[in-house]
Amino acid sequence: MPETMRAVRITEHGGPEVLEPAEVPLPVPKTGEVLVRVGAVALNNTDLWTRQGAYGRPGDPEALSGWRGPIDFPRIQGADVAGRVAAVGADVDESLVGRRVVVDPAIYDSDGPDAQPVGLMGSERDGGYAEYVTARTDRVHDATESPLTDEQLASLPTAYGTALGMIERGRLREGETVLVSGASGGVGLAAVQIARARGAKVLAISSGSKIESVREAGAHAVLDRARDVPEQVHDAAPEGVDVALDVVAGELVSDGLPLLREGGRWVVAGALGGYEVAFDVRRLYLHNAQVIGSAMHTPTHFDLLMDLARRADVQPVVAARFPLDRAAEAQEELARRGHVGKLVMRP
Repeated sequence: MPETMRAVRITEHGGPEVLEPAEVPLPVPKTGEVLVRVGAVALNNTDLWTRQGAYGRPGDPEALSGWRGPIDFPRIQGADVAGRVAAVGADVDESLVGRRVVVDPAIYDSDGPDAQPVGLMGSERDGGYAEYVTARTDRVHDATESPLTDEQLASLPTAYGTALGMIERGRLREGETVLVSGASGGVGLAAVQIARARGAKVLAISSGSKIESVREAGAHAVLDRARDVPEQVHDAAPEGVDVALDVVAGELVSDGLPLLREGGRWVVAGALGGYEVAFDVRRLYLHNAQVIGSAMHTPTHFDLLMDLARRADVQPVVAARFPLDRAAEAQEELARRGHVGKLVMRP
């Protein structure tokens, strides 16, 4: 094994210019860990917001912060990794070497199947903008037999994990009607695909040239966000919406809550449209509706996701590919939001 590796890291919060290529020591797997040679790493909005320090802190929404608090710099970014096990630490079965794996990037609050994520690879620990990354053995999932490519597998953890977490927490059932906001983005497109696979009627919000791509991903109806969304929902689903999977928030929450059916669930996993929300609380309690926060996934959710991956029940769309040394350019492309699907890098 080499003693060093190529990586891209940040040494402070800021714009794309703070992403610095570097030669760093090769990480050594600890007891119970494996070393994964990165085959592909996907980009997410979490990369942008962590780099910018845009998450805020309780009581101080403007504070510079990583996903769940201050970041220890320098930090190698990148939550979503697919690759092959290159080496193992103590007390790890050596037969894992050579297996193709997907890394669950969440850092959980406990070891149970329903543990909640309290940290993220690439924010609270070093991630996959590198040639190698370490991970706990119980957080690497064998995908050797999956027909999906490394790039497709790397597209799954954060976007599809977040989407599946929203669907599970929102208790979406077959035959229900679901509304998906931000449907051309990574999480939104994942939500469309998984909800369709669940047998739901999918209404997706998108715009412009992306509408047809969202329809091809499985949406039964695509609503133009440039027009009156509630009116379009009424036309497409006069009976109302059972579950909303929302990564936009902002005004969409106040406009959308009246669209829920009795006992409907509005699940929020992002704030692209703004984090300050006001709504008529009567629409909540008079209709037994629920607003549910959803941050990523639990270990149980991730197991379900890996079952989908092994069967290729979802087909992640890869929009563009970049080499590792063009990480800043890749993040700038992500921020422009002109693509449909996932951007990936290959070391």
